[in-house]
Amino acid sequence: MISFDSTTCTDLAAASSREWLETNGIGGFASGTISGANTRRYHGLLTAATEPPLGRVTMVSKIEETVTIEGRTYELSANRYPGSVHPQGFRFITSFRLDPFPVWTYSLDGVELEKRVFMPHGRNACVVAYKVYFEKRGKRPAVTMSVRPMLSFVDYHHLRQQTDEFNGQYAASKNSIEMRPDAALPPIFFSHNAVDLADTGFWYCDFEYAVEEERGFDFREDLYQPFELTFDLKKAAYITMSAAEPLLETPESLEKAERKRRKSLIKAARAVGDTQEQLVLAADQFIVSRGEGNTVIAGYPWFSEWGRDTMIALPGLTLATGRAEIAKNIIAEFARSVSEGMLPNRFPDAGDTAEYNTVDATLWYFEAVRAYVEATGDLDFIRAEIYPILAEILAWHLRGTRYNIHVDTDGLLYSGSPDVQLTWMDAKIGDLVITPRTGKAVEIQALWFNALCIMADLAAGFGDEDDRSKYVSMAELARQSFNAVFWNSEERCLYDVVENGTRDGSVRPNQIFAASLYHSMLDEDRARAVVDRVEADLLTPVGLRSLSPRDPRYVPVYIGSPFQRDSAYHQGTVWAWLIGGFIDAYRRVYPEREDRIAEILTGLERHLHEAGVGQISEIFDAEPPHTPRGCPAQAWSVAEVLRVMDRSKAQEF
Repeated sequence: MISFDSTTCTDLAAASSREWLETNGIGGFASGTISGANTRRYHGLLTAATEPPLGRVTMVSKIEETVTIEGRTYELSANRYPGSVHPQGFRFITSFRLDPFPVWTYSLDGVELEKRVFMPHGRNACVVAYKVYFEKRGKRPAVTMSVRPMLSFVDYHHLRQQTDEFNGQYAASKNSIEMRPDAALPPIFFSHNAVDLADTGFWYCDFEYAVEEERGFDFREDLYQPFELTFDLKKAAYITMSAAEPLLETPESLEKAERKRRKSLIKAARAVGDTQEQLVLAADQFIVSRGEGNTVIAGYPWFSEWGRDTMIALPGLTLATGRAEIAKNIIAEFARSVSEGMLPNRFPDAGDTAEYNTVDATLWYFEAVRAYVEATGDLDFIRAEIYPILAEILAWHLRGTRYNIHVDTDGLLYSGSPDVQLTWMDAKIGDLVITPRTGKAVEIQALWFNALCIMADLAAGFGDEDDRSKYVSMAELARQSFNAVFWNSEERCLYDVVENGTRDGSVRPNQIFAASLYHSMLDEDRARAVVDRVEADLLTPVGLRSLSPRDPRYVPVYIGSPFQRDSAYHQGTVWAWLIGGFIDAYRRVYPEREDRIAEILTGLERHLHEAGVGQISEIFDAEPPHTPRGCPAQAWSVAEVLRVMDRSKAQEF
């Protein structure tokens, strides 16, 4: 269990820098900070996926609570306004824990109040429950609490501003309230066991969100407060909020079911130790339903579905957690989306048109299929539904597909277009490309070779000697060409990109995949040299730097305006997901040093107690103290740590 005592909870900066996350398995989520002060536009108690898993709308931003004990009042909330923080309820927090969902304990002059927040799985809903404990025996004081919901009803990327068009009317019946602030959006339902309901109808203006300000975005918001509920805390109190339909189940039954579901995830994963158990629950937050199948949300709070992230994360999120059926669903779902030999890179938040603008998502798909077969032995499914798709993908790459993606005469894969960045290092500001990688990128060649070998293995398993021989020949040509042109003898590592005789000597982490993937083009000596160079220049306690500090373009800190941040995104910034490839490669070349692997992972284990509590961030500053940045919860970051923790042995040369 991850927990914090009053030292952290009563420190506004420390408590506000730690965020909690609840998700519902269909794309919706709730999030906030330990202090109770929202610091992002994305923080809210109910962000509903109105078109699961997308169409996300923040409906309830937060609730304000005031406890009254024998005439004395205690405001539990916290908000930042221009020039002030009010109220300062964090001063009463004695502890916060994930058990398994967010739980706060407040100490109020001899009365202890516990608050729990969770989302029922598969529902656009959030439950907030309260219970009072008395520190002394004897006569118990009268304790009441007023709760005031703060509504936004806006696309989750946007901020609400006061407007007369906001419909603040509501219909109340016993223990239920219905509102529809925007006719174009679903209604919201509140259920409660309050003893009194009072009409308010106020706008609260100028909430300030510190992280948005730091990131150079608009950071002030207005929220609508429609009514006030009063609870008698002689018994447990609750308020639930749900989109489109009311919650008919009791909060107790919903909580019991959710606890049981999460416990079953840990059991299925056979998790050992607190870290693995927490990562299994973290992994579950990214797996969502899409139609009859499943997909992956790349990160919270602002990412949606990304093909590249999904394929990289699939083994860790599903296979390492004992959820192979979900892996199968995702593999099948993406097979139906293949177009001109390419997997979609992104499903936008608005609209159904997928974007096909990546070269590596498709190649990571082959590795996801290989990992699935290794974990399950399910060749029948692959042969019947997936193998023909994989063969078609390779055929498209041979004859050429979008963005000049094609196999060159040397057997290596060329890709690139002046308008679109096709690798994962895709930062672009207007027409300015930060990391131009047109040509033959090193990790693309590693993935291409791996894909060819996987197809040869599958063909052999299916008894198709003609296909096996064809893919083996293609792989051998790629291997010979790669070793001839990509070895950087001066740095004793691999060039990052080769194009028309020009070789980019930037020392980047992309080369690690040539040593880490199941099928490697490198011999043991070169693989060890690559690992040594990456370890010396790029390894940090929380992942790999995206560029060597010896490079004049190196940017040590990821902060500032969108332009400044995009300029640093792949120019030194540390990426946690890259630790997976590094550990695979390290195990392969140094199989006797398993104790070093545990040491490498300790930094990310500690990170579970900062930023997104119980989660792993997207990125970190390149220099100590390696401050977490970007998304506080990133799918491939969690997945890759889970995967390498689950892996019992390295691949041999």
